[in-house]
Amino acid sequence: MPPEGALLESHTLRVEHLGRVDALDKIKALVMLPDGIHVRTEDVARYFEVSTDAVRQLTARHRAELVENGMRVLRGADLRLYHSDMVSLWGAEAAKSYPQAATQLTLYTRRAVLNIAMLLRDSDIARCVRTYLLDAEDELRTGYTNLDRRVTDVEACLGGVGVALQELGPVLSRMSYRLDSLDRRLDATNQVVGAISNRLCQMSEDINRVDARVDDVVHQLRDLRRSRKRR
Repeated sequence: MPPEGALLESHTLRVEHLGRVDALDKIKALVMLPDGIHVRTEDVARYFEVSTDAVRQLTARHRAELVENGMRVLRGADLRLYHSDMVSLWGAEAAKSYPQAATQLTLYTRRAVLNIAMLLRDSDIARCVRTYLLDAEDELRTGYTNLDRRVTDVEACLGGVGVALQELGPVLSRMSYRLDSLDRRLDATNQVVGAISNRLCQMSEDINRVDARVDDVVHQLRDLRRSRKRR
């Protein structure tokens, strides 16, 4: 992990971390204006526990970079419109204490404030924000390393499974052949059972016919005996 001071010197490194605006509230609560989007120079100075002059001097040295990340200066009609919007957001009573800039107002987004945290040297709060950013990056990198290691372990396990499946291939083939043989023998057995069943049905019909003939003979014998008795 690079030292937190590296962010002071490297514009490229600062750009890589500008999306982590959550780092601000991790170190200290940043109180926004009623619009929920901006803070003033005074608010930035209060957050970093430095003077407003320190913030203005830093802004003057890095104006182009800060403008890219949301800082803007309101004047004239834009300033009057912004004051009007703020008064409506604050409400009638609170608006009486709302401070209105006379000629211009510098506003900062969270992204711009984070940018200042990576540029401000003489602030313990800014130093803590920079350290938090780099620690979080190091934890993320460690997490990726652990994830890569787990993926490698899984791939190794899957490779072992592949070898086992290859070894099981011939065994499964033989089992499949034996099952096919059993299926054929079962079909033949079913055919034999079917033939026996048909034969038994025929024998049942023959027995029924014999029974009928026996009944006829018995009836004839009875009739014959009766006729003899009458004589």
